[in-house]
Amino acid sequence: MEIMFGLVTLVLIFAVVSTLLLAGKSDENYRSSTKKNTINLTLIYVVIIFIAVISLGIYIWLI
Repeated sequence: MEIMFGLVTLVLIFAVVSTLLLAGKSDENYRSSTKKNTINLTLIYVVIIFIAVISLGIYIWLI
């Protein structure tokens, strides 16, 4: 069990370090190129949350 905690900690540290290294690189056209992607992701999240709430309601109603 201690080995698993060690591996999770190692992966977490690696993820944080690599994220910080990648975050240091900037792109001039970042805002304009991600506007459409942000809208698409927001719509996907809204649909998924709506489906999840409906599914949970049906599940609770059937039990």
